[in-house]
Amino acid sequence: MDISLETLEALQAYGYILATGFCVFMLYGYIYHLYNSEKKGTRDYEKYANIALDDKVTSTPLETISPWDKKKNKGETKHV
Repeated sequence: MDISLETLEALQAYGYILATGFCVFMLYGYIYHLYNSEKKGTRDYEKYANIALDDKVTSTPLETISPWDKKKNKGETKHV
């Protein structure tokens, strides 16, 4: 099976376009997820952004959820 150089370049160009489109789709999906979770109030990403500024050993934890509580309540939704 012989693939010409032109065919190989065309396949490479299509692959690049598909990979770029996929990355753009994932980026916008992630931005939408961040916006929705911030809007619903399930996460406060401003609080997480301050970790870089306040990273002392004596700092208080952002969340006090133990791993056992997280597993126990995994399927439940929080009703406000």
